[in-house]
Amino acid sequence: MDSTDHGFYGSGEEPLRSKLILVCGLPGTGKTTHAKRLEAELGAIRLSADDWMDALSINLHEEEIRGRIEALQWKLGKQLLAAGLTVIIEWGTWGRAERDQLRAEARYIGASVDLHYLSAPVETVFERIQRRGREDPPIERSAIVRWFEMFEAPTAEEMALFDEAFTSTI
Repeated sequence: MDSTDHGFYGSGEEPLRSKLILVCGLPGTGKTTHAKRLEAELGAIRLSADDWMDALSINLHEEEIRGRIEALQWKLGKQLLAAGLTVIIEWGTWGRAERDQLRAEARYIGASVDLHYLSAPVETVFERIQRRGREDPPIERSAIVRWFEMFEAPTAEEMALFDEAFTSTI
């Protein structure tokens, strides 16, 4: 390996390619369960703003703090990708612009990028969020309806921009 190589090498001479997996969807669609399964199967590093906020006893709806945590996680994520690892982003990535930016930055590093989109009907999302009881005060159904209106679901055209795409509807 010469000084220009940045990838890790397996049993052959080909560098192991890093991978970014974006787990996209609204709360209550199964993102965490899915991301944890991928983390275990792939030996990946999972980055979840919710986990960090819980660990720091920060309300999950403190958007300014969430943004700073996600920025810090992405800085770490890019370092891990540059080291040849697999990184899972479990932020929900509600907007296409955010997904486009993450994909472009990861590709610039040389990583492949996959999109895993999880969805569920409003009633299922509401029931799951109520059952897990993490929000204080509890989320009202009307707020979830607003989330559905705000969320930019990936289109087939967008999904085609990723190396691999996965969709699951509950």
